[in-house]
Amino acid sequence: MDHIDSQIIELLQQNSRMTSSDISKCIHLSVPSVAERIRKLEDKGIIERFTLKLNRNAIGQALMAYVSVMLERTENIDSFRATIIQSRYVLECHHLAGEYDYMLKVAVPDISTLEQFISVSLKNIQGVSKTNTVIILSTLKEE
Repeated sequence: MDHIDSQIIELLQQNSRMTSSDISKCIHLSVPSVAERIRKLEDKGIIERFTLKLNRNAIGQALMAYVSVMLERTENIDSFRATIIQSRYVLECHHLAGEYDYMLKVAVPDISTLEQFISVSLKNIQGVSKTNTVIILSTLKEE
């Protein structure tokens, strides 16, 4: 990967719908060269997928939070993961090193839905022994 590939990636991160033609104008490279570079970045797994960024307020997910989760035993990992993957509120789930085992990024309509998610859904998953929730007030940068 060279500096031209980096420029292409930066442009696509800003707007994943940007055409090869638009990119070629920005970096002064032919359209076929840009298209070929994008294809190679995909083939190498550097670009995994093209996606979009949602306005969470506009779709009724105005409240976002990080929820740290501690499991009692490693035997509970598979059922925990299977349940979390199915949750409509969980945007991200990260396995951690440290005091807590997992960090969830959740998006919900309101505080009562967050309370229900934590108290009813999350804490009823077999093996969940402790949680810690941090509510996101605003986001300065998100990629």
